[in-house]
Amino acid sequence: MRRRQERRAVRPVEELLRRLRPHAPRPSCSSDRLESRNALVTDDVVFITGFPSLLARAVCAEIVRSDPGARLFALTQSKAVEEARGCIDALTAEQRKRVQLIEGDAAAIDLGLSGVEFKSLSREVTRIHHCAQVTYLSADRDTAERVNVGGAREAIELAASCEKLDCLVFHSTVHVAGDRRGVVLEEELNAGQSFRSVIEETKGRAEKLMRSAMDRIPIAVVRPSTVVGDSRTGEVERFDGPYLFFLLVVTSPPDFALPLPGRGDEPLNLVPIDWVARAAAAIGRDRRAPGRTFHLVDSQPLAARRVFELVARAGGRRAARGSIPTNLAKALLRAPGLDRIVRSPRALVETLTTPVTYDARNADELLASLGVATCPPLETYVDKLVEYVQEHTRQRRAIKKPAIEVEDPLG
Repeated sequence: MRRRQERRAVRPVEELLRRLRPHAPRPSCSSDRLESRNALVTDDVVFITGFPSLLARAVCAEIVRSDPGARLFALTQSKAVEEARGCIDALTAEQRKRVQLIEGDAAAIDLGLSGVEFKSLSREVTRIHHCAQVTYLSADRDTAERVNVGGAREAIELAASCEKLDCLVFHSTVHVAGDRRGVVLEEELNAGQSFRSVIEETKGRAEKLMRSAMDRIPIAVVRPSTVVGDSRTGEVERFDGPYLFFLLVVTSPPDFALPLPGRGDEPLNLVPIDWVARAAAAIGRDRRAPGRTFHLVDSQPLAARRVFELVARAGGRRAARGSIPTNLAKALLRAPGLDRIVRSPRALVETLTTPVTYDARNADELLASLGVATCPPLETYVDKLVEYVQEHTRQRRAIKKPAIEVEDPLG
């Protein structure tokens, strides 16, 4: 028998539900109106795990922006409560009234909630966004299994207990395809692939749990490709994957042209986190979503060489010239001290040299019907990404602190 943990919420859940429960129809907010047919006002009660990770914050901000009637509960660890409160303070006064923190742990039994808290949420929650995950490639196996697999299991447990649940949105990744090449379909998961990291493996196992529960729980899986910073501000949670090259570009001499790891002719599929949040929120509200998987990708990804040309131009540097053979690039990226700047640099080479395309038929059709714009072209926001890296580099040099990294994005 599962023993419920006696953990206290930031405020008792019953009290929060009474305070947030609407007593009259909520007026729409013209300034927060969604585009086209995606405009709506609901009485949704949304539960978000992983707060205040950048993904959870982006999803939270998108929901309160796009649905003026929604009420949100954000699960956060005790050690992150103050940071989480600061993130909520950044919302508008009206939005802050509709978001409440609950202290817990997304990977603990019953999410670290007491029996009373768990039952109270089960009676009210209509949608769940399971954003708690470990994605940094330097994570150890125990942490990745506890958070990615264990957290998915706990989210399913809550969803199965919810009396009014319309959808559990599981935030996965296209990288559950592992080392597959060619076209990857949305409905595919187990296709004989090998996993290149414990992150790919544990996210794949978590998605398998979700798919196994789809026959009894309304679950939708969203799989973004490689997620980069906010297209409006450039904010990113950690420097990983393609950000290695961003860092190398902005810290190199202006007249030095870096060689590219690999030939650079394979597509590098990048998506900004704010668009991922907008698409995921819209999918989670649609009755056609449960039981399906959605690739959130750039439908016209640029070749890696073109991506790096844009980054170099935005950083005032020369474009990459020539290339380094893949095996040599991996050896060079083992250089002592490089891991102090960015974690797992060799993962970038794997991404650059894998010829893979992610079919997004489900996502394209559903998002188009909801009036959600397609992923913005990198050309329209690359300047913001580079500006953020440059500012972080300046600050790091001034205070001599390590690169951004969130070691335990639970909640």
